[in-house]
Amino acid sequence: MTPVTFADQSANDRSLQSMPTPSFFHEDRLFPAEAAVRGIARELHASVRDLPIISPHGHTDPRWFASNEAFENPTALLLAPDHYVFRMLYSQGIRLADLAIPDRNGVPATDPRAAWRLFAENFHLFRGTPSSIWLSHVLVKVFGVEDRLDGNTADAAYDTIDAALKRPDFRPRALYDRFNIELIATTESPVDTLDHHHSIAASDWSGRVITAYRPDCVIDADHEDFHASLEAFGDITGEDVSRWDGYLAAHRQRRVDFMAAGATSTDHGHPTARTADLDRGEAEALFDRIVSQKQRDGDAELFRAQMLTEMAAMSLEDGLVMQIHPGSFRNHNSPLFASHGRDKGADIPTRTDYVEALRPLLNRFGNEPDFGCIVFTLDETSYARELAPLAGHYPALKLGPAWWFHDSPEGMMRFREQTTETAGFYNTVGFNDDTRAFLSIPARHDVARRVDCAFLARLVAEHRLGLDEAHETARDLAYNLAKRAYKLDAQN
Repeated sequence: MTPVTFADQSANDRSLQSMPTPSFFHEDRLFPAEAAVRGIARELHASVRDLPIISPHGHTDPRWFASNEAFENPTALLLAPDHYVFRMLYSQGIRLADLAIPDRNGVPATDPRAAWRLFAENFHLFRGTPSSIWLSHVLVKVFGVEDRLDGNTADAAYDTIDAALKRPDFRPRALYDRFNIELIATTESPVDTLDHHHSIAASDWSGRVITAYRPDCVIDADHEDFHASLEAFGDITGEDVSRWDGYLAAHRQRRVDFMAAGATSTDHGHPTARTADLDRGEAEALFDRIVSQKQRDGDAELFRAQMLTEMAAMSLEDGLVMQIHPGSFRNHNSPLFASHGRDKGADIPTRTDYVEALRPLLNRFGNEPDFGCIVFTLDETSYARELAPLAGHYPALKLGPAWWFHDSPEGMMRFREQTTETAGFYNTVGFNDDTRAFLSIPARHDVARRVDCAFLARLVAEHRLGLDEAHETARDLAYNLAKRAYKLDAQN
């Protein structure tokens, strides 16, 4: 496929691309300091820099692309949805209300400009973090803001961004095209009507926005909305979800609905990677205890474990790729959860076992060539010890990229260093941006491409890899592996 360029951008967009790069946003960012290796990294990056973006897993809002309405203001677009950003500010004692972050009662009556000023005055807190790289990329490359963000430049930056957002070329679909996105996947629950996806499909826009099946709210009995979601699950499918057979049939029906909306994958955000393989009688009895709210200690975890295996069985039937995102202690800050709900920066990584946890699932399906399972981790100690050896053996298993807290230059490099020697490059799946912050997507992919090119450049410099092999591998990591792992090549 010929890489898409920015040739079809407006004159204004082209002028932004040609602006001098500010000194704080150097063209050699993230490349090796040693000159010879840096030169190789530059060459490799130049060959993949303009490849289309494949975003096969993320949490952007499909409503943006369905309605194509203008984004409200800089604060609502860049600050409020990004828990990477506001969690750092919160850690320094800044109230979420003062940042215009919604709570359970809605958006607080905070002036968006005042919230932006507070953010800008504290931008120094992000020094050395990936958020600084992503935000600088957005400011410079998307909006042409050349001055470093601080209290003195806050209003000028706000005005520049706010004026841009009122223009048609900064609406969601135009930015999708400008960012050279070939495909983006959102994530919806089984009780979502998928109306926004249907609207996109019925429009005359050619952008590819697909969904992914995330059934946690009807699988996790510890979820605060589990029983309400289960009732809605039955209503939307017409199945008797109080019975084991009806419950499984409802999942199969919704998976078909999601596939009709473009889904090629499922996603499971369980606390652990535990799987189970109960016989039918045991599974049915467990389910009966769950739905009747008569569960015993450990039943919720056992049910999640069994449902991962049930989902794997369905994936073998319908071909959806299975993603497992375990290892996060969600909503660790109970008072904040009570006031603001989920996804407010209070999720914390925990130790996670994979060797024993995945064995029941892998014993059934790990050798199946038609089953694909992508595993992520927040426990980096498991890369070399558990995950790379597992992926280096089981045909069905692939490793997802460095995720969440480790979605950073250092985290990406640690991932390559700890997994490549055992799993190689081709038992990994390229890069997922996994974000709610739409405008950070090109920034995140640029970071991943730069880090991978830096890693490959070192192998070339050490004569462990030919330069031609490095070029091919860089392209695979940036583009081809994601399409292959998520079965996107067969999609129209």
